[in-house]
Amino acid sequence: MSKDTVNIIVNGRQKTVEKNAELGVAALVALAFDNPPTGPNVEFTITYRKGGNEHRPEGTLSGDETVKVKEGTVFNVTATDKS
Repeated sequence: MSKDTVNIIVNGRQKTVEKNAELGVAALVALAFDNPPTGPNVEFTITYRKGGNEHRPEGTLSGDETVKVKEGTVFNVTATDKS
């Protein structure tokens, strides 16, 4: 790990990303799944903790929201098929 990167955890797996990166739904889905589920009814639920946003270090991510990462930020990305 260089001084310009941090380690985060996505679905239990360590990933290295740029320090102070702001990750959104699309970036987190790409980190979470090698082949993301697709389909007209597929939605993603993303929860996080230990985030770098001082006013909101944990919560749920949706739409065009982003989360600033820091060393050790943890994400859980779940795909659901709303039927």
